Amino acid sequence: MTGLRARQKADKNRRMLEAATRLFREVGYDAARIEDIAERAEVSVGTFYNYYENKGDMLVATVAMEVEEVLEAGEPIVANPPADTLEALSALINQYYDHSLVYLSKDMWRTAMAISIQQPDTPFSRRYTELDRALCRQVSTLIQRLQQRGVVIMGVDTAAVGAMFFNNLNMMFTEFVRDEAMSLERLKDDVARQNRPLATLISAPQQQA
Repeated sequence: MTGLRARQKADKNRRMLEAATRLFREVGYDAARIEDIAERAEVSVGTFYNYYENKGDMLVATVAMEVEEVLEAGEPIVANPPADTLEALSALINQYYDHSLVYLSKDMWRTAMAISIQQPDTPFSRRYTELDRALCRQVSTLIQRLQQRGVVIMGVDTAAVGAMFFNNLNMMFTEFVRDEAMSLERLKDDVARQNRPLATLISAPQQQA
């Protein structure tokens, strides 16, 4: 019974998150009402408050859901990456970027980022930060896997280099959500171009030939 209750709770939470993201897209975050989110999710307003204190918590929780799915989707790429440093990085990073607008619009991302900065000690903001670190570790793990396969030079600090790549992709994603006119393709192209010098520098000689 405990397992069934847990599944029911997770399903109810998922319905609320999906209802909220649809409503945020339709009417905007500020105009969306908790009563409407609850109605769309087919739960009571009281149930909403059993899960979240406010809309901000729900929005940041949606980011967490998005990142959890991105991490899972990145695992096969890390497990069996292309045998080229830049290609492997681009495969992983582009997968992150392609998923970024599945649940959230650029405006929703901006609001979620602002909330996580303004309210860093809420459980959902802390989860957001933890998942950000998990993404960084996944990029570092990719570099480590490439090193184990002889694609990246032995002796390279994979954790440090992975963090450099991640910090850049994260900074560029922030620029992307701030600029309504910037397309995903331009974001991918810009990040690949920026990654190329370091990717070339850490690649084993046979990979540079």
